[in-house]
Amino acid sequence: MGNRTPLYDTHVAMGGKIVDFGGWDMPLNYGSQMEEHHQVRRAAGMFDVSHMTVVDVCGTHAKPYLQYLLANDVAKLDGKPGKALYSGMLNHEGCVVDDLIAYNREGHFLREGHYRLVVNCATREKDLAWMREVGQDYDVEIDERPHLAMIAVQGPEAIARVTQVLPQYAEGIEQLSIFQAYEADDWFIGRTGYTGEDGLEIVLPGERAEALWKALAEAGVAPCGLGARDTLRLEAGMNLYGHEMDEQTSPLVANMGWTIAWVPEQRDFVGRQALTDQKAAGVQDKLVGLSMTARGVLRAGQRVRVSGSEREGVITSGSFSPTLGHSIALARAPIEVGEQCEVELRGKWVTVSVTKPAFVRNGKALI
Repeated sequence: MGNRTPLYDTHVAMGGKIVDFGGWDMPLNYGSQMEEHHQVRRAAGMFDVSHMTVVDVCGTHAKPYLQYLLANDVAKLDGKPGKALYSGMLNHEGCVVDDLIAYNREGHFLREGHYRLVVNCATREKDLAWMREVGQDYDVEIDERPHLAMIAVQGPEAIARVTQVLPQYAEGIEQLSIFQAYEADDWFIGRTGYTGEDGLEIVLPGERAEALWKALAEAGVAPCGLGARDTLRLEAGMNLYGHEMDEQTSPLVANMGWTIAWVPEQRDFVGRQALTDQKAAGVQDKLVGLSMTARGVLRAGQRVRVSGSEREGVITSGSFSPTLGHSIALARAPIEVGEQCEVELRGKWVTVSVTKPAFVRNGKALI
């Protein structure tokens, strides 16, 4: 038996197909993964993401600590209560320990120097160990919040459905900009997500999660599982740890260069020197999108061949796209890649189109 979120019994009662995911018993789907995917693109769906790791960071040195720990700069959040940023947390070799979202919790009842991080579940232990190792030289408190649950409500109707169910928080929610959170009582509601659609991620006490889940279902929000979550994030071109990035992969080749805050130059951060050296030497690979309208499905691990390069690439994530109606993938390819490349499918090399590493956003095709 794996770890279980406060919503486990609810998933079972609603017919969720339970699978192991990073040591957690989670729903893969509730019947039709395809229909769940379309519900998020067209209306609203919800996901139990309580397996994610929530970590609060505070203390005299909270800001300088996070400025050193993260490749992005939390100084961008100064004076912006609730504002969030996406960042890689790197090792000294300039590769990705994990990716995360950091929120500025200044305001509400908290003073300056309070932050909330949300990191992946499968990397929980190593993430916490790395945070604490880096934090040894700082006056900082690093506290995991395992008692909290987290529900993501995503889709063009998501905010309307949530405010219908939570009218007491409607005013605060409706004023949120993208990548900003609202706190009220012991609820933490961020306008963030992992689907390429607008929506909210709601952090709340675990004992209240079941009531919220059922109320949202009654309001027409479709329960969705891990299967739809993965096809949605792939269509949106969003990275998955262990696929597009890991401790051997630089953010410069994982389409994460935009998350690196090089300025101010005097700010040091873990991995900065290694990244500087990589940048000077020139990267040899980059993350691209692949699109294939022929029969067959692109899958992670398939080889990629690029004209003009002696080196091969590899598909990092691939699947059938329910929105586009054909197969898509993310691939780490040699820098020489052009508008087409070849992928090995069942022993044969098939020509596919190369695109930017994003396919669908806000329900609209980008390719």
